[in-house]
Amino acid sequence: MTARDLAIAANRALAAAGQSDMVWGHAAVRDPDGRGIWIKAPGWGFEEIDADRMQLVSWTAGVLEGDGEPHKECHIHLEILRRRPELHCTVHSHAHSAVAFAALATPLLPISHEGALFGGEDVPRFALTGGLVRSPELGRALAETLGAAPAALMPKHGLVAAGTSAEAAVMHAVLLDRACRTQLAAMAAGPIRVWSDDAEAAAKRDECWPGAQLDAGFAYLVRKGGRP
Repeated sequence: MTARDLAIAANRALAAAGQSDMVWGHAAVRDPDGRGIWIKAPGWGFEEIDADRMQLVSWTAGVLEGDGEPHKECHIHLEILRRRPELHCTVHSHAHSAVAFAALATPLLPISHEGALFGGEDVPRFALTGGLVRSPELGRALAETLGAAPAALMPKHGLVAAGTSAEAAVMHAVLLDRACRTQLAAMAAGPIRVWSDDAEAAAKRDECWPGAQLDAGFAYLVRKGGRP
C-alpha cells in the first residue's frame, strides 16, 4: 500500500474499533519521500475517508496535496514523528473509555492482555493542557510525554498512540482503550485484587503483542470496516 492508502485503512480500522467521534480524531502516516504526513481532511469521520478526503501536510503544517486547511491538531502527528524518526504512524482519538479512565487519575494495571501492553508500567499522561494541541510547542510537549511508550492518555481530551507501522499505531490506540474499558468494568464491581506483576506483564507484552499479532488485529478491523 502507498502511505495514503495506509492512512485511509488506518482511519477505517479506527472506525471499526469504535473510536469515531463524529468528525473529530485523526491518524497520520509518514510520507516516504519526506514531505510530511498523510492525514484525513477536516470535517470527515473515520468511516468516511477515501482518497479524495486525504491531505499531504508538510512539516510546516502546509497542505501540499488535497483540499482545505489542515487539522488544527496536525501538530500532534508532526511533532511526534519529527521527534522519533523510526515511527511511521500516529493516532489521536477521543475514545470514550480512555477519556473516562483518565479522569480517575488511577494507574492502569495489567489486569488483561491489553493492560500488559505497557509491560507493567502505568500509561503516560499528558497533563499540560486538556484543550486542543494546536501549536508546535504543545505538540513537542506531547511527544516528550509519550516518549518511547506505545500510547499515552490525554486527560480531559483523549489518547495518542504511535507505531513503527500503521498497523501498530492503530492497534496501540485500540488496545489502550480496551485496557481502560476492562479496568473501568472491574473497578465498578469492587477493588481490583489481582493483576500481573512486572515480570509477567513484560512477558505477556512480548507474547501477546508482537508485530504479527498487531498486524492480524489491524487486518481484522479493516475487513470489519470495509476495505477502502
